[in-house]
Amino acid sequence: MRPQINFLIVFVFCLALILFSLENTAPATIKIVEGVQVQAPISVELILAMGVGAVLAWIFSVWSRLQDMIVSRKGVKAVRQRDMRIDQLEQDLESYKMQLQDSQGKLPPAAIQESDKVEPMCDA
Repeated sequence: MRPQINFLIVFVFCLALILFSLENTAPATIKIVEGVQVQAPISVELILAMGVGAVLAWIFSVWSRLQDMIVSRKGVKAVRQRDMRIDQLEQDLESYKMQLQDSQGKLPPAAIQESDKVEPMCDA
């Protein structure tokens, strides 16, 4: 659907430009700098101005996409680094669990101290 809409917009725009060009054939003078003047029909001047505008819009679009691509690559790199760090921490956690399980079997039972003994309460 989108290509048809784009085609329709471009077609209507070009049709309007052609109709404008046919109606405006009178010459006009453009003073570029002191001593440099160009005389051409208004329609040609308009087409050239729109062409320059389209090229500048395209350059801006390419520049914006390039900047977005650079920013997204930095984000992807940061995510990869975080994923690597998470994997490393998960491996460390598993090794610590294994060490803890191994060391629990080797520890002697705890001795009960006098202060830890609970005396039964007698009702008198």
